[in-house]
Amino acid sequence: MRRFARRFPWLAFLIRSFVMFSAAFGGAYGFISASASPTAGYDPHAFAIGASFLFALACVALVTMSIRMRFLQKRMRKVSALNEALVDRNWELKEAEERARHLFEAQDDLIVIRDQAGRITYVNDAYCTLAETPRDALVGSAFELTVLEQGDSAHEPNGTSIHDQCIASATGPRWIAWREGMVRIDANRPAELQSVGRDVTDRTETERALSDARDHANAANRAKSRFLAMASHEIRTPLNGILGMSGLLLDTQLSPEQTTYTRAVKTSGESLLSLIEELLDYSKIEAGKIDLDYRPFALSTLIEDITELLAPRAQARDLEIAAYIDERLPLEVIGDSGRLRQVLLNLTGNAIKFTNKGGVAVIVEPGIWPNEISFIVRDTGIGIASDAQQRIFREFEQADERTARHFGGTGLGLSISERIVKRMNGRITLQSAPGIGSTFEVSIPLVASNDRAEAFLPPDLTGQSVMLVAPQSIETSLIARRLERWGAATCMVSDPEVALALMPERTWRAVLIDRALGADAFERLSERAIPHATQRIGLFTPAMRHELQPTATTGLTGYLIKPLRAASLAKLLDMPAHAQATIEETESTASEMTAGEGLSILVAEDNEINALLMRSLLTRLGHRTVVTTNGEQALESWLASDAAGTPFDLVLMDIQMPKLDGIETAKRIRAREAGQRVRRTPILALTANTLVEDRYACFEAGMDGFLLKPLDREKLEEALKHLATGRQLTV
Repeated sequence: MRRFARRFPWLAFLIRSFVMFSAAFGGAYGFISASASPTAGYDPHAFAIGASFLFALACVALVTMSIRMRFLQKRMRKVSALNEALVDRNWELKEAEERARHLFEAQDDLIVIRDQAGRITYVNDAYCTLAETPRDALVGSAFELTVLEQGDSAHEPNGTSIHDQCIASATGPRWIAWREGMVRIDANRPAELQSVGRDVTDRTETERALSDARDHANAANRAKSRFLAMASHEIRTPLNGILGMSGLLLDTQLSPEQTTYTRAVKTSGESLLSLIEELLDYSKIEAGKIDLDYRPFALSTLIEDITELLAPRAQARDLEIAAYIDERLPLEVIGDSGRLRQVLLNLTGNAIKFTNKGGVAVIVEPGIWPNEISFIVRDTGIGIASDAQQRIFREFEQADERTARHFGGTGLGLSISERIVKRMNGRITLQSAPGIGSTFEVSIPLVASNDRAEAFLPPDLTGQSVMLVAPQSIETSLIARRLERWGAATCMVSDPEVALALMPERTWRAVLIDRALGADAFERLSERAIPHATQRIGLFTPAMRHELQPTATTGLTGYLIKPLRAASLAKLLDMPAHAQATIEETESTASEMTAGEGLSILVAEDNEINALLMRSLLTRLGHRTVVTTNGEQALESWLASDAAGTPFDLVLMDIQMPKLDGIETAKRIRAREAGQRVRRTPILALTANTLVEDRYACFEAGMDGFLLKPLDREKLEEALKHLATGRQLTV
């Protein structure tokens, strides 16, 4: 009965209502009929009560039926609304299914669905077109496209498989990129494999063409590098003879005309060498072969070495050059000192080249970011126009054609410097105005080294007066700045007469006198009697120092060579006024060390001119030399000296030689030493090759260092000095 009521609620409701009404009506009718009977013993009161009860019962039944009717009407309206919603949803689903079907069919991508047995349950038109088979024939079959080549494959974390295939088609081979994954289309059916393929033939062919082009470019780049290395070697070898011989020729007695011609030859050779270096550096950077060697180095030593190296060039043009390193910076930092030196040499060298009067300052101070150091190169040169300030950082570009013709150069220096700075995670900026000068600022992150570097202790000049008598110049301002940082009350005077008048006025800790004031003014200031014990320190350029008469420095307690080193200035200021201390003592000591101690040196060099140059240079430095022309002779000479008990102190080995090259000769020497000898002979490579792999080959062969051709006389003397003092060779 309950099941019938749930299935037919309206009919069950009508039946219940009819039964209740019939029972109430029948009861009322029977009661009235019985009361109307003559024998019924009619009681009007009982009749009224019964009738009222029956009427109330009928009313309750009617009210109940009315409430149920209203409730059923609400339920019917809800059911009707739900039914309409279901009908609408059904239509939407049908439309979505139809759209999806049309979308699948309209897709250019291949779509195929297979059951777990590999039989096709659905394919779109694109797949049918590629397979050249109608849909009816494909559905239900295990058809597979013909695979010509299998490409790369991969799996995603969600289980999707990705792979490429080269498929045979009527139009030729086509590359298809497939994405395959399990999908459940019907809840009553197991999951099926859906494969979606996209034609990527054009992309694949483009990638392969790019790959082939990249391989060809890499091969061409390697060939270019080999060509540059070979060309560099072939150019450097005769250039070594030109520069070396012109240097030796300048040391002989020549007429003024011959000296001019010889210096022209040497200058031209140095210009050619600079051009080769820039081209090789640009080639390395372009090929991405710029490697950084991070090691601890002293900031002050690097900067002061650069200014001293470029000082002769600046002083030859009557220019000042000076350096200042802020005392707040760490003594040692970790970075590539070689590359930083290259950048600063380029910027400072350009500043000297484009400056006609005034000077160049190299200032090092903390940057705006933590662990950042700013290297500022400021000049008073011709300046750069605003429209050219970005252009000069491009390859083979200069400010204008007139500048290029007048000053020369390749236009590569700034481009190389900018790329090196960016490789070091730094930045390079420029501020310039025509006719005023330029300021290049290189900001690089350099972390302080944990090693404790030896540093000079700056003198405590707090409350003491120092007079600086010198023309207004870059070096003068930087010296005054340094003295003020040390606590001194610095008085800068450019007029000698004013300086003479001020000397007796107060107690001076020191008076610094610049020879640039003139010989007469310098002598009067150095000989002037001062009532208090005062240090008098002369400031000279190397040329001024050589021109001085011995009596010209008798009134001085010491002198310094410009550009000044902070340590040298501090050392003189710390000494008592009566102690005679000069840089000359240090220079003579260094000269004696450079001269060597009569080393026995074996030279392996196949070029006759370079061999003659090496013999002449080493003989002038006081060393004994044996010259061989190939690796076999060098090995024989080394073995003979070892057998005679007079081993060589050093071997200078050319890399490219006939019969036996320098690399193989060095290996054989090291092999003999490992088997028979205790003492290890230092070997330095003489090479015109500048590629990194050539340097690695030298070290792998057991060499201790290398000297680049054209041979730098100062580097050769430095290497011999290290050897003579028992220190490790680091050339």
